[in-house]
Amino acid sequence: MELNILLPIIIGGVFVGTILGKLIFTKNTKKLVDDARIDAEKIIADGKSQAETLKKEKILEAKEKFVQMKVDHEKDVIVRTQKLNESENRIKQKEQSISQKDANLDKQAKENEVIKENLNRQIEVVTLKRTELEKHQEEHIRRLEKVAGLSAEDAKAQLIESLKQEAYTKALVLQQEIIEDAKQKANKEARKIVIQTIQRTAAEQAIENSITVFNLESDEIKGSIIGREGRNIRAIEAATGVDLIVDDTPEAIVLSSFDPLRREIARLSLQRLVADGRIHPARIEEVVEKTKKQLEDQVLEIGERTAMELGIHGLHKELIRMVGRMRFRSSYGQNLLMHSRETANLCSIMASELGMNPKLAKRAGLLHDIGKVPDEETELSHALLGAKLAEKYGENPAVVNAIGAHHDEMEMKFVISPIIQACDAISGARPGARREIMQQYIQRIKDLENLAMAYQGVEKAYAIQAGRELRVIVEADKVTDGDSEKLSFEIAQKIQTEMTFPGQIKVTVIREKRTVNIAR
Repeated sequence: MELNILLPIIIGGVFVGTILGKLIFTKNTKKLVDDARIDAEKIIADGKSQAETLKKEKILEAKEKFVQMKVDHEKDVIVRTQKLNESENRIKQKEQSISQKDANLDKQAKENEVIKENLNRQIEVVTLKRTELEKHQEEHIRRLEKVAGLSAEDAKAQLIESLKQEAYTKALVLQQEIIEDAKQKANKEARKIVIQTIQRTAAEQAIENSITVFNLESDEIKGSIIGREGRNIRAIEAATGVDLIVDDTPEAIVLSSFDPLRREIARLSLQRLVADGRIHPARIEEVVEKTKKQLEDQVLEIGERTAMELGIHGLHKELIRMVGRMRFRSSYGQNLLMHSRETANLCSIMASELGMNPKLAKRAGLLHDIGKVPDEETELSHALLGAKLAEKYGENPAVVNAIGAHHDEMEMKFVISPIIQACDAISGARPGARREIMQQYIQRIKDLENLAMAYQGVEKAYAIQAGRELRVIVEADKVTDGDSEKLSFEIAQKIQTEMTFPGQIKVTVIREKRTVNIAR
């Protein structure tokens, strides 16, 4: 019962509360909306005020910028106006100058016309005089022909021939003078460099022999070396390729061979056999083989030591071995390794004097004769074979060319090639360096004299001073003084082109006229 009474009261209270709440919310909402409207109107008013202020500021800035641009434009107009005025003034000055030049040209043209007229008058006068001169010349030639009995053409031919002979003789003399002067100047500088190079190089002068003397402690050992019925000595000669000469020389055996390497093998083998005391064919072969292997190692060591002493690096092992083998080779009695070392030092010094690469020149100088120590026989000359070997083992093209061209068997393509050739000649031509075979020497002297005797008018020819001077005696009635100079020059040129000789050869032509009378 109470629940039925309370329920309508609660529902009515909720309804009344709801209505009152809506009224209160509506009132508050209206107040908030009014306040927001007032704030919005205030913000709009402030925005309009700021916009007006900003507009005025921008208008002022635009007016100031316009004024500045106007001032700049007026300045630019003034500058351009000044430049136009200057250009107009220059144009006016050029026009005045051109006018002045036109006036001068007109004046000069008038003067040239006057000069031309004068020249025409002078040409006419010269032509008349030339015509008169030609008439006089013709008349003079006719008189000369009448007096001399020769026509003008014959006289002209004789005159041309005489002038030709005279000019030829004078040209030969002048040519000889020019050549001598050039030789003196070139030789002076070349001699200076060569002398400095030679003076800075010390070299041995002893020549190599083709025999080696093996000394013994007593003559009793000779019997052991010879063996029963000579079998030991035959075994040694067969194994080494060296001739053993056992004669009456006390306590000595002579080893004879043109191959120094074989002589060295025989000497070392004999030394071991004598020290060991066991000398028989089997032991001889064993010792010789061991000596050969030992000498090969020694050859390589000599090559390495030589390269190290000369400061040459990067040589192929085979080239080093060939350098070592040079120690046991000789050329005209001169030890090949000593010759190559000397040539290398000379090349280095000469290249330094000439401002070239001394290391490259020294390398080429050391290797220039490697073609003389090949392992196999070939038909190539030692220069070309040496170049082939150097190219095979990767040497510089300049070194290859220098090796192949040092006897003119290959074209010289590099500047060090003539240096190698010159230093090779210096090393081989110094006194005491080499021996020349007597037959070759005599033949060279005969060839020199026969070359001179082949010329017409030569009476006798003598090669003197070991072939370094050729004296030619001519017949005085067949050869004139002018012909003597010509003959000397021609003989020297022919010797230079046709013969091979060390150093230089002086050609002296002697013309002597004797008149003899006897008073009785």
